[in-house]
This record gives sequence, structure tokens and C-alpha cells, in this order.
Amino acid sequence: MEKVRVIIENKQKDVKIPTGLRMLVRRCCNAVLRMEKFGAPAEISVTFVNNEQIHELNKQYRGKDVPTDVLSFPMGENGVYDVNHSTGAKILGDIVISMEKAVEQAERYGHSLEREVGYLSVHSMLHLLGYDHEDGGIQRVHMREKEELVMTQLGLPGTSSYVLDEDEE
Repeated sequence: MEKVRVIIENKQKDVKIPTGLRMLVRRCCNAVLRMEKFGAPAEISVTFVNNEQIHELNKQYRGKDVPTDVLSFPMGENGVYDVNHSTGAKILGDIVISMEKAVEQAERYGHSLEREVGYLSVHSMLHLLGYDHEDGGIQRVHMREKEELVMTQLGLPGTSSYVLDEDEE
């Protein structure tokens, strides 16, 4: 597999980042790229924020005046990406995860914070690679199947109760 660089930054102090969480996020990013047969060096930026910070970004970039769990900022379009000229890596984009939301959702769904952050990372990586679920339907189902496949490969199988409410998108 080609070299994958995952740059992780913690910009919040509300939730302590558990040992191993950064490594898990890197494993999730790599697993999605392997599954999608992305055969090029890649660079992904992941930032941990709090609800207040993600609320501001959600409002600014999506016009939604609420905090959300994760935001994806893809840098590519139709498989064409900017390239980091010093490394030759394709710059896939940015993932922003609300650690406060991740804690809330892990408690709500009855699984670990690690599984929740892993899921959000996988979900967001698929967005960086061009997947979308906004129109619902078959693409949403296809995306969910890929998420669960990766989560199972990583030893983080889902729970059948994990259903997205329409208002949480």
C-alpha cells in the first residue's frame, strides 16, 4: 500500500483523547483507502474539536446552525486531487470530529468512544473519496455497507440499533 499521512490535531480540551485513539483514526483512514483500492500516496488532516467549534464550522460551511458529529471537507473532485509537491501525496481533505458529540453518541448507542470515533473517521473518509448520502436512497445504503465492512475488518463491528435519524444529518 502507498504511503498514507494522517495529520491529527486536537483543538479541544473538553474530552481527554484516549491512548491509542490517534492510531485508530490512522488505521480507519488506511482501511478505507485499501478497500477503495486507492493506489496513490495520500494525505488527510483530522482535527478534534468541541461542540462549539463544530457548530461554528457547520453554520459557516453548511448553513446549519447546530453542532454536528463530523464534517468532511474534500479537496478532490471526481477523483482529481491537489498534490503535495514535496511528498507527491494526493491531498484528500480535512475531517473535523466533535469529541463532545462522539462521547454523547457512544453513550446513546451503547458502544465505546473508540468505536464512535472510528465510525466517524470511516464515514468521513468515504466523503473525502466522493461518496455522498444527502440524496438518501441507494447511495446512502451503499455507503453504510462500506462503513460496516471497514468497521468489521478493524474489529469494531456495529450494533443493529445504529440508525441515523434524519434530523442528525
